[in-house]
Amino acid sequence: MRRSLGVVFVLVFVLGLALGVWGKDIPKITIGWTPPDITGVFKTATDFFEKAAADARNHGINVEIVTRAPAAHTAFADQIAIIEDFIQRKVNVIAISPIEVEVVKPALQEAKKAGIPVIVVNLLEPIEGVDVDCYIGFDNTVAGTISAYAVVDYFGGPGVLGEGEKVDVAPETFLDLEFWQKLYTPEVIENLKDKIQATGAIIEGIAGGFFSTARLRGFHSVIDQFPGIKIVTTLPADWNREKAIKVTEDILSANPKGTLDFIWAASNEMGLGAMLTCERLGRTEVKVFTNDGTPESVERIREGRLIAETWHGFPEWGWYGTKYAVMLALGLKDQVPQFVDIRPRIEWQGNADMFYPNPYLEPIDWEAIKKAYLEK
Repeated sequence: MRRSLGVVFVLVFVLGLALGVWGKDIPKITIGWTPPDITGVFKTATDFFEKAAADARNHGINVEIVTRAPAAHTAFADQIAIIEDFIQRKVNVIAISPIEVEVVKPALQEAKKAGIPVIVVNLLEPIEGVDVDCYIGFDNTVAGTISAYAVVDYFGGPGVLGEGEKVDVAPETFLDLEFWQKLYTPEVIENLKDKIQATGAIIEGIAGGFFSTARLRGFHSVIDQFPGIKIVTTLPADWNREKAIKVTEDILSANPKGTLDFIWAASNEMGLGAMLTCERLGRTEVKVFTNDGTPESVERIREGRLIAETWHGFPEWGWYGTKYAVMLALGLKDQVPQFVDIRPRIEWQGNADMFYPNPYLEPIDWEAIKKAYLEK
């Protein structure tokens, strides 16, 4: 009799543990996602937030993405109001591409005080004074640096783009900072610096802002080593295609045919605006380089209408942003990396198919995430 009671007790205990673990419901997870605007680059990121959420739902995790964006990239107060609304709605996680870092800091601090985890995309540089749970992005100075190497390559340096020494690379090779720095050693730069000649203009984002300043700093860190590359002007277009069209018209008017070789636009909305304007005005001798990476810009690279672009990883923002937001919402912070570097790298005709229409993204193991939560 005692033995029977003991067996029953053990069975009840084990069953209780099992029910405690496997009977635990996975709660609905709401992710508040706020990009700086609703243009192509951020639409791409949003699409991949939604794709990852749909993938999670297919595995029994109910994830909702609530997307709200300011009306324009200069509507600073709008993004603050959006964050405040997310706090009031008690979303489980806030994911943000900051319109400007200093502008949103107080609102993000309030989110953290309310116990809401925060994921920041579009940068890796830590935001002072905000305990960000996960950064997904890249160093903006590095992104500008890589774009500058592409310009030097096109106008006679070694690489994959221009008439200089050709480097044989497989399409899957990352043309990232490490690639370019190995190619452009101090000795190579010393030998080339007086031989490369080009005249260019820069279209930046918001003058004096964090992102624009960082990308300009990186670009100049390379270009300024080549005295034969002259930058005739730097003008802001606020990350906006229509504004970049007007700015490009002004640049081309001030620099007639034969006096300007390239434009570097620090985002692809501005770069596409510059490209379209050069084409419309019959100035296709002015080559356009840019940053970001969307289906539209990669197609223009395939066509030869853009020379090169530095990849900023918008699909990665949404795909991994959703993955880590879910893990944070389920209390798995110890398994979430604080920094996810997407490694900015050059897109060009030889590797365009690596980016779109099917960018490679590591599959998310939602079953493992569920198991980790249920066993927690």
